[in-house]
Amino acid sequence: MSTPVDRSRSVEQLEGQRWPDPPEDATSMVKNVHELRRLPLGELQAHDLARLIGQNVGLPWLLPLAVEILRDAAAAQAAGGWYDDDLLYAVVTRDADAWGDFPALARELKETAAGLKDLSRYVKTEVDAFLAMPLRDEGHTR
Repeated sequence: MSTPVDRSRSVEQLEGQRWPDPPEDATSMVKNVHELRRLPLGELQAHDLARLIGQNVGLPWLLPLAVEILRDAAAAQAAGGWYDDDLLYAVVTRDADAWGDFPALARELKETAAGLKDLSRYVKTEVDAFLAMPLRDEGHTR
């Protein structure tokens, strides 16, 4: 359902915008986000995606990857596997405007999230809020 993403390219390459190096006194979060933007998408792990998405970086490319990971993990979770709460939290806490550009992807995530069991209380609250969030129709413009 998601659009294919070129995993050999970085967020920086896909955006066509190189950020300057962070200042020496930047926080470790800022330094890490700058570094992660330069890695090919295919090298990013779930926790890297959670960090970037949580900072609203590269959403057009990272949300499809995150939803894919979450969808695939949902099947494993149903069979007793572990589920990545950090990635799920980062994705479901993006605001309605962020999802407005990706209604089909948001619906895919809603289908996935609705079937998850045994979520931690803090994540379940955010998942429930996401599930209740109205989505813009695909043909509708802002």
